[in-house]
Amino acid sequence: MSFFGALDVSASGLSAERMRMDVTAENLANAQTTRGPNGGPYRRKDVVLQTVQSDGFSSALASAAGSVPGARASQQAGGVQVAGIATDPAAPRMVYDPGHPDANAQGYVALPNVNPVTEMVDLISASRAYEANVTAMQTAKAMFTKTFDLLR
Repeated sequence: MSFFGALDVSASGLSAERMRMDVTAENLANAQTTRGPNGGPYRRKDVVLQTVQSDGFSSALASAAGSVPGARASQQAGGVQVAGIATDPAAPRMVYDPGHPDANAQGYVALPNVNPVTEMVDLISASRAYEANVTAMQTAKAMFTKTFDLLR
C-alpha cells in the first residue's frame, strides 16, 4: 500500500457515504410524490456499494521484499465505490383518498414506497460512517505528521 493509502481508503468511504446521504435525502424529499416522470409514484432508491480490490497481500509482500523484478512499489489502496443506484421493486402503498387528484376509480392513491423512519435510520447510519471516515483520515494525518517529525 502506498504511503497515503489510508487517506485514499477514507476518501473513498467519504464519497460513498455522501452519495448514500444524497439518495436518502432524495427519498425523504419525494416521500409524498404521487406523480413522477414515468407517470406513477416515486420509487425509493438505494445505493449499491462494492469494494475496490487492492493488488493483494502477496504482491505487496513480494514488492516490499524486492523479490519480484519489476514489481510496483506502491499498491492500490482498496476502499469502496458506488456500483450503482438501485430502484426498490416494492409495490407502492395504496391509501384511500377519493379527493386526491391522482386517485383511481376506487378512490385509492398510489403513494411512494418510502418509509420515513427507515430513511432516517439510513441517514443516521450514513452520517456516522462519514464521521468514522473523517476520524480515520485525521488519525492517518496525525500519524504522518508524527512520522515526519521523527525524520527531522
